Amino acid sequence: MQRVYIKDLLKHVEKDVVIKGFVNTLRHQGGIKFMVVRDVTGKVQTIVLKQNAENFDIVDNLSIESVVEITGLVKQEKQAPDGIEIEIKKIEVLSVAEELPIPVIAEKGATDVDQTHRFDYRWLDLRNPDKLKIFNVWTEFEKGFRDYYEKEGFIQIYAPSFMSSASESGAEVFEVKYFNRKAYLAQSPQFYKQMAMAAGFEKVFIVGPVFRAEESYTTRHMTEFTGWDFEISYIDSHLDIMSIEEDLLISGFSKVKQSLGLDIDIPTKPFAKISMKDTKTKLKQACVTSEKDGDLSPEEEREICKIVKQETGQDFVFITDYPIAVRPFYHMRYENDPLLTKSFDLLYKGVEVTTGAQREHRVKVLKSQAKEKGMDLDKLTNYINFFRYGCPPHGGVGMGPARMIMKILDLPSVKEVAFLPRDVKRLTP
Repeated sequence: MQRVYIKDLLKHVEKDVVIKGFVNTLRHQGGIKFMVVRDVTGKVQTIVLKQNAENFDIVDNLSIESVVEITGLVKQEKQAPDGIEIEIKKIEVLSVAEELPIPVIAEKGATDVDQTHRFDYRWLDLRNPDKLKIFNVWTEFEKGFRDYYEKEGFIQIYAPSFMSSASESGAEVFEVKYFNRKAYLAQSPQFYKQMAMAAGFEKVFIVGPVFRAEESYTTRHMTEFTGWDFEISYIDSHLDIMSIEEDLLISGFSKVKQSLGLDIDIPTKPFAKISMKDTKTKLKQACVTSEKDGDLSPEEEREICKIVKQETGQDFVFITDYPIAVRPFYHMRYENDPLLTKSFDLLYKGVEVTTGAQREHRVKVLKSQAKEKGMDLDKLTNYINFFRYGCPPHGGVGMGPARMIMKILDLPSVKEVAFLPRDVKRLTP
């Protein structure tokens, strides 16, 4: 008999079925044993009667989180959860669970398990249906992005994680032994996206790992995370890039709401946009102290988002026109104000989730700006070569989807939305 998923049991009332899953809970009540079984689609109550002696004894000796295959009759029962249950005819124990080091389903009144301890047993932690919901959001969010990319003719490319030199500075780069020389784990696929523009691909996107050797212990930092990037050619300015990101996010949020029924607000165009200068003015008026003239601290990011929410009702805000001192050498500058870059960050509910810009594609200007930043041009030779043989005006973004999903689900840490989080101290499991 073919397996039936729990979500489909209503189609099989008064029929025998086979289900497979984990033992979620066990309860004994006289001559009846109740066992809730959980698969990836949901939970169902199963019962076994005392007269079914062989299976009654099997249930009596089962442990929570053991894996079972059950053959039984699907019955409608008003008192059962979701109004349906299975009367067991046969049980096969596929795997016996030992005593659990952490609870999968917390009992009422139980004390929360320390996050570090939960992550030590992440595969058990992830069995909780609330954790499964996180990765359903990831899946549908990315589907929404891909729907937009497909509609608009984007090409997916796959960038390497090994680089021969650090892209900007060695301070936040992981150095690795690469045969008889050094290599570095990529902080970003930035240079390779730009190479695709020089290759004439015009519109590309990347989903891949990003590595940051930052000794940060905050709720929004990890040493490895998944980045979502795109790059486009023939733009007039960074405003074109922001418009595309708005459409992407609308598509992603719409897909999550449509597919999962989450009560979330779908953003609308245009998103709020404020220059860095005006942002600092608003923060000063709100008596928020500033740590840097040209950049925002986490507190400032939270506060400007509160201000924008009050003024516009929007959760997203673009902060534009960053000064050259806090931006990389390859960001294009304004012709009429060369101290400012055609760049932006996107904030969502108090957290930076995107950095984007129009890139500088003119070799002479690139070299000049790199020198100004004190960079070794010899180490940038391969990168600058991308632009020597003609390259369209272009720009793009690097996004941190984990931070967005953290905020969509109102979770306390970005690590909660990572399948296996990596931070300064954690390399296992």
